[in-house]
Amino acid sequence: MSNAHNAFLNARFFSGLDGLRCLSIVAVVAYHVAGSHQGLVGRGYLGVSLFFAISGFLITTLLLRERDKAGHISLRGFFARRSLRIFPLYYAVLGLYAALVFVSEKDAVVRGDFFANLPAFLTYTSNWFVPPAADKRVIFYFAWSLATEEQFYLLWPLVMALSRRTWTPVLFMGGLLAVSMVAPWAVSAGLLDASHLGVRVLTSVSASICMGCLAAHLTHSPKGFAWVARVLGQAWSVPLMAVLLAGVVVWHEAPNWLISLVMTALVVATCIREQHALAPVLGHAWVRYVGTVSYGVYLLHMLALNVVRKALPGQGVAVYFMLTLAVSVVAATLSHRYFESWFIKLKGRFDWREGSPRAPEPRRVRAPQPASNETGSLVGVGVEA
Repeated sequence: MSNAHNAFLNARFFSGLDGLRCLSIVAVVAYHVAGSHQGLVGRGYLGVSLFFAISGFLITTLLLRERDKAGHISLRGFFARRSLRIFPLYYAVLGLYAALVFVSEKDAVVRGDFFANLPAFLTYTSNWFVPPAADKRVIFYFAWSLATEEQFYLLWPLVMALSRRTWTPVLFMGGLLAVSMVAPWAVSAGLLDASHLGVRVLTSVSASICMGCLAAHLTHSPKGFAWVARVLGQAWSVPLMAVLLAGVVVWHEAPNWLISLVMTALVVATCIREQHALAPVLGHAWVRYVGTVSYGVYLLHMLALNVVRKALPGQGVAVYFMLTLAVSVVAATLSHRYFESWFIKLKGRFDWREGSPRAPEPRRVRAPQPASNETGSLVGVGVEA
């Protein structure tokens, strides 16, 4: 085993991922703020795909290391940790939305659509049951990405834990990757009807998650890591992948699989080579901090946007974007410090012990000082592992 691979396997956290997470959440917020005045910002929704790639790679890496060091994968521990990190804020925000819609929403259609889809929001199945053509007018529609994540968290650990052969999960995920590419094409070609539930299930499979999982398996093996490091382990790898990502984002005809592939390559490069030209940017204290609280920002940014628009009507997109992001970060900070932290502390009871490639989890998230040069990372759709 090479020294580089050994260092990778024993890394306690990947210091650049919070920077990527910051980039992702900023893109998503900009996309939602811009509305019909989008232009290039109209591609901001792709920030979710970058979240997916991070999640697939990091969660799989965690599971592989747990299996190697503990001898097995504790499903009870994994599900407990995920639940404690994800569910409290999700259901608290969903409850807040329900109360606000019930009390203040005057449009009977909008109110009816929300409560009609509430069972899907409660069960993390909105990506299956909220009609795609109407999702932008259903309040809380953005939960589709969290539903996709949760389905991944439920299925993938089971596959890995119950598989007796190491290559079985790889074949399984490779099959899902094929589905993620073929199903949308079949719908666009008229071969499948997107109104059918089974088809919506197939088209909700994320290529970015699948590629992240496969990349984790590849880099976990010495030979695979050596092969990947030749391309993605160089000092120029992260800047090059960032430029390629910008290129495919600007290229509106770029196929989704290509975008997912470049995003996954960027994630892997960031994890296996932390010293690179973009490290000062991705590791900047404020950039890292926004990435740290990005889960809360994602859940709260639409509420923040509505508050900002009502408080300051008639402002431009740039003003709304900056204020929405600022309000969201402040709200997410308060949520993390005074609400989520109580549940995060309980996660240690279900830890499989050492060797996890995760971020340092301070008991309380603190806003960085402007002069700070610290680095760090967290994982998931803005979610720690």
